Amino acid sequence: MLAHEVTIVNIEEKYEKLKAYLHELGSVAIGFSGGVDSSFLATVARQELGDKVLAITVKSVFNPPAETEFARQFAQQLGIAHEILTVDVLKVACVAENPPDRCYYCKKAIFSLLQQEAAKKGIKTVADGSNLDDTGDYRPGMRALEELKIVSPLRYAELTKADIRELSHKLGVITWNKPSAACLASRIPYGEVLTEETLARVDAAEQFLTKYDCKQLRVRCHYNLARLEVTQEDFAKLLDPVIRAEITAYLKKIGFMYVTLDLQGYRIGSMNEVL
Repeated sequence: MLAHEVTIVNIEEKYEKLKAYLHELGSVAIGFSGGVDSSFLATVARQELGDKVLAITVKSVFNPPAETEFARQFAQQLGIAHEILTVDVLKVACVAENPPDRCYYCKKAIFSLLQQEAAKKGIKTVADGSNLDDTGDYRPGMRALEELKIVSPLRYAELTKADIRELSHKLGVITWNKPSAACLASRIPYGEVLTEETLARVDAAEQFLTKYDCKQLRVRCHYNLARLEVTQEDFAKLLDPVIRAEITAYLKKIGFMYVTLDLQGYRIGSMNEVL
């Protein structure tokens, strides 16, 4: 029975459908960020397809350097073929101007390059790590993936983020409880020109705040104002007088004039609320 004929009933059947689909592909190049989804996909692909898997990580100003290094180390430990592709995303047409469909232009350029790299290795299929939950938010990048015929095995198997975390835990994948990550450009309001300086400031702020062990964290940058998003259970932690003073002092030191805590708390895609 082919993978697309399987009826989804539970998480184990989703997992079996994923494995069957990977075998149908035969070989695959994975856009590999080192996040929860792509790490799980790379792990399963490595188990099922052996050395017929290539992981490609894009290094750019949109990706925190720490994440690129994590991806390198994870791929090395997994024993999977891995390449790091440096891309100047701010030179991609329409990206630096930061329109609401910025992600479309960025994804189109990046995954076109991934297809070229995969072709050099004789791999016809390129996959991304998007899951079923990713269909519920505004994601113009999905259109680029469809146009390029990039496959999404996790979405195909109808795996949600919760499913992926659970299966990752069972398989011993170290990213099972890693906080969700997103491109640094998602911290900047649409229409505000993207610069290396602004993106680096956001990254520095978030790296500093990681020491407070918040369950989820985003520093949304509104010109010279930093809007902190954390889960509501972490509000009290950041509002402690000593911690609040530390955060304010550091963020002002790196260039922010004002520091605020968003009372709605962390949520995915908050910059899309204006659309």
